[in-house]
Amino acid sequence: MELLVRYLDRSNSVSSVMNQDLIKEENLRDDLKYYFMSPCEKYRARRHIPWKLGVQILKIAMITTQLILFGLNNQLVVSYKEENMMALKNLFLKHYSGMDEDDYSVAVYTQQDVYDSLFYVLDQYSQLDRLSVGPISYAEDEDGKLLPITICKEYYKRGSVTPSDEAYDIDSELETVCMSQPKTANQSQSHNSSFFDLDFYRLVDIKITFQLKGINLQTVRRRELPDCYSFYVTITFDNQCHSGKVKISLDIDAQSCACQDWKISGTAQKNTHYLLVFDAFVILVCLTSAVLCTRSIILAVRLLQRFSRFLHENYNRKVCEDDQSEFLNGWYVLVIVSDLLAIIGSILKMEIQAKSLTSYDVCSIFLGTSTLMVWVGVIRYLGYFQKYNVLILTMKAAFPKVLRFCCCAGMIYLGYTFCGWIVLGPVP
Repeated sequence: MELLVRYLDRSNSVSSVMNQDLIKEENLRDDLKYYFMSPCEKYRARRHIPWKLGVQILKIAMITTQLILFGLNNQLVVSYKEENMMALKNLFLKHYSGMDEDDYSVAVYTQQDVYDSLFYVLDQYSQLDRLSVGPISYAEDEDGKLLPITICKEYYKRGSVTPSDEAYDIDSELETVCMSQPKTANQSQSHNSSFFDLDFYRLVDIKITFQLKGINLQTVRRRELPDCYSFYVTITFDNQCHSGKVKISLDIDAQSCACQDWKISGTAQKNTHYLLVFDAFVILVCLTSAVLCTRSIILAVRLLQRFSRFLHENYNRKVCEDDQSEFLNGWYVLVIVSDLLAIIGSILKMEIQAKSLTSYDVCSIFLGTSTLMVWVGVIRYLGYFQKYNVLILTMKAAFPKVLRFCCCAGMIYLGYTFCGWIVLGPVP
């Protein structure tokens, strides 16, 4: 009797162990099947609401709207800089036609024209506050004094040129001599200064530099707070070629900064608060998306470990690398990276809206890259449709071959470029 009881107990324990293994295998099979389902199939199977899909759709709409709003504001900044460049060229360059050549704005061919253009810049600078129609003025130092205009001429240290005798004696070492002149200087004295006695056969270039201040008031029309700007202006008289043609160009390095003392009434301040709230909500949505995708990656890694353990214990086999890659969803990594970029870009945008920062270019890089990745991530959801899935699988299989083709075509293109540049280029 005791033997029978032991046998029955052992058979029950064996059967219970077998039942547990079957239950574990069934659960693993169901989890694997559920993991590779689309969001709609998951909802039909277990009635789980596809939160990630909803968050991604909301994020696409919000990030795109945020990018459009920032792009419109950035467009005003770009147009302000371009129009200031054109205005300053018309103010300081004599006989400027409104159209630039290849790398210069105006060209002069006589010594008198060089002197006239040089003194024209000084004269215009001295009366800028009476000429300009825009909110632009002279820059001041920390003590409240006007910063002077600086003129530097660069020339060969020693030289003599006699074209009629086909002779020259040139010391290739360059020297630079500068002179600072305040805005209130007597222009007649400047014209008679020995500094302006130019030896054109030795002269390489003349650079005139000065700093101006301006305020971009056009953003008020878009209910945005204006930015203050510092314009570092450089006017160059280029005589490096010594061909009888002196090229005059004007370059601007415009740097925006937060205005120190400002006061504005109307709806601009309220609109700024609304945009800050919207950007904060975008950050919250991106954080939610990143958390959900990180959670999905962690669950996928755990499921892969369960599957690997099951194959090892029951079939003494390992999961191959191709099968492992199916568990590690690259789309989730793309979404997380785009979320991080969008969060950083949104923080920078909030700082710009609050006029604490003026890093428009850096913010554009983060917001633009994140928007690109968000829209590329939409391809994942198109893969749930059969017709689109065939196209995506074809692209995935052909991508390595396309890269190899591009490498070969790139080598041929580079070879043709260098050959064409020297063979078909300008003929002396």
